[in-house]
Amino acid sequence: MSKSTVGENPTAAPEDQDLGAAGSQLSTAPKEELPNLPAMGFVGWVRWFWRQLTSMRVALLLLLLLALGAIPGSLIPQTGSDETKVADFRDRHEILAPIYDKLGLFHVYSSVWFSAIYILLFVSLIGCIVPRTWQFVGQLRGRPPGAPKRLTRLPAYTTWRTETEPEQIREAALALLKKNRFRALPHSLEDAGGAPIAGDAVAAEKGYLREVGNLLFHIALIVMLIAFAWGQLFKSEGNKLLVEGNGFSNTLISYDDFKSGNLFSTDDLTPFSFGLNDFTGTYEASGPNKGTPRTYQASLTYSEGAYGKDRKAIVKVNEPLEIGDSKVYLTAHGYAPVITVRDGKGKVVYSDAVPLLPLDSNVTSSGVVKVYDGYKNAKGVTEQLGVKAFFLPTYTAGNEISSSFPALINPVLNLEPYHGDLGVDSGIPQSVYQLDKTHMKGFKDSKGKQMRENLRPGETVKLPNGAGSITYEGTKEWANFQITQQPASGWALAGSLAAIFGLAASLFIQRRRVWVRAVKGADGVTVVEMAGLGRSESAKVPEELGDLAGILYEQAPGAPDPDDDSDDDLDPTTAIDSAVPAEGAEK
Repeated sequence: MSKSTVGENPTAAPEDQDLGAAGSQLSTAPKEELPNLPAMGFVGWVRWFWRQLTSMRVALLLLLLLALGAIPGSLIPQTGSDETKVADFRDRHEILAPIYDKLGLFHVYSSVWFSAIYILLFVSLIGCIVPRTWQFVGQLRGRPPGAPKRLTRLPAYTTWRTETEPEQIREAALALLKKNRFRALPHSLEDAGGAPIAGDAVAAEKGYLREVGNLLFHIALIVMLIAFAWGQLFKSEGNKLLVEGNGFSNTLISYDDFKSGNLFSTDDLTPFSFGLNDFTGTYEASGPNKGTPRTYQASLTYSEGAYGKDRKAIVKVNEPLEIGDSKVYLTAHGYAPVITVRDGKGKVVYSDAVPLLPLDSNVTSSGVVKVYDGYKNAKGVTEQLGVKAFFLPTYTAGNEISSSFPALINPVLNLEPYHGDLGVDSGIPQSVYQLDKTHMKGFKDSKGKQMRENLRPGETVKLPNGAGSITYEGTKEWANFQITQQPASGWALAGSLAAIFGLAASLFIQRRRVWVRAVKGADGVTVVEMAGLGRSESAKVPEELGDLAGILYEQAPGAPDPDDDSDDDLDPTTAIDSAVPAEGAEK
């Protein structure tokens, strides 16, 4: 019996393979034909440029440039996110700042060069996908290519002789290939005149999902590009600090700071409001993680629209409150001592909770109390007050500069009062957390030094010369919320997942073809040939062909070789083992 190894066919030399349609167009990538450059003309140059732009290597290059262009956008301060840092950078780098301005590095994502890369990548992907899609649809509507004249030239090949009729073998092969999810059809070999020789082979193809995955990956990239662009143009992001008991309405004037995309309008703001009922924070009391938050959440009451019903919600870190297209994130927490200021006649001129900014992980905090109007000293002269505040939520004797624990266990408020002109009437913006002492004078203690007093909740300090008093009433907590509105974020997520699945399919699924030919030999015995061809060299094609040949061999067992007196009829899969040299044998 004549048979051949199912595996890499040694006779399949690349230089003399004549596979015809069998090995062509396993990929739907459009062929690139280099034009005759000297005689192209204007139209020729346009076509050449379009072919280069829509080629895979240019698309990958543009994708790489886009990633490299995003690096300065992450490392250099951007005007769209933090103008204060940009101004500080300009002050500290007098030489680099003008260069960065000319290159657009302070607004990378809206710069001309970044937008050009973005648009070119978009056009390149579109130009790459459209022809590949049409070619792939044409292949799906077409038939698997017919079997080559000489199957022995294919990389994976096996053959055996059997007494089963050729028609039965082809019917069994057709059913077997369809059962294994091949797209199988009976094909015929053409004679020298082009006329078909009826029913000599079965052609099958598998692995179409490879190109589907490839197209899905490219389409997903386009969806992601559109989603990211849409999100940047119509996004909004703002912050609001709320003390317990206070509320917020989603209007532009309610934000502490706000930034948005170029096409964003205030009409796009989702109508809602919420109030902070209380903040709950618990911390590890001992061990290596001492001070690490265990519970960190804010209790809110919110409503949608102008007449929405009040609802309760708990907002935690990374667990935002979603209201329409907006999300409310909990981003920070701190303390707000309640301070009451009286003037020289005992009149209350200020009484409110003052949010202080944390300085460390134990929430050691600092800030300023500013009394703009209504204060008169003992002589009846109208002045302004500024009080620097330094707060320790857990005060430990001997440690005057930092809190020993973030929870409110032993709070102490240090006050440093000043009087004079706060400078708010000059028209120059100033931070509510900083005190400009240019036109201020400090209150002096009995020793003539700057007055500084430590107060516990409920205690009062009197200002010198009957200038009034300051009382530390108690402590509230505050929470900072970031309200974001990012349209098309769902599309971006869907595109990212689709890109992952598409890339996995294009990498791990192999496009392959199998042919089965069964014809009567000169001695009246049927000769069965099976061959496989994959897009690239892979052990999967020979292994799969061996499995299929073994199943088909059971339905059409081998016939004795007329030149062989032995009655041993081995199936084609045993030839795989016979191709492996014995240990120590000469190869």
